[in-house]
Amino acid sequence: ASDARDKEVTTGEVSISGNVDFGALTDESISKIPTDLYREGMIYYGRTHRHPNSTFAYTTSSLMELMSWDATDQIELIDQPLLLMAGSKADSLYMSKEAFDKATGTKDKELFLVDGATHIQTYYVPEYVDQFVNKLKEFYGKHL
Repeated sequence: ASDARDKEVTTGEVSISGNVDFGALTDESISKIPTDLYREGMIYYGRTHRHPNSTFAYTTSSLMELMSWDATDQIELIDQPLLLMAGSKADSLYMSKEAFDKATGTKDKELFLVDGATHIQTYYVPEYVDQFVNKLKEFYGKHL
């Protein structure tokens, strides 16, 4: 990423990463992806919910910002009610738990888990989405 940034500055040429050949996504290739997050993500973002103009492309230099950003940096400064939500089977659940533990500035906090949901399923599976929406209604009804 730093080489790409240097190239942008010195030559003006922008390096692109992440292009995906969606035609090459087969059921077999997807089934070989070992984690729910990426396997289901390829189906969701690559097949069922992909915008026809999406390429997955991004500037290579932007990886510097992405890799240095931490959602929990200074989370202890939050002193208002805090609701974190995740699926109980989400590969990303550890991040929500870490954020919950680091959010020491508020005593009014909750980590709401939807039983059985993976990360990607929380986007579109009606039984999971409904639980999240109902929790948000409850949370905002109480705190707004």
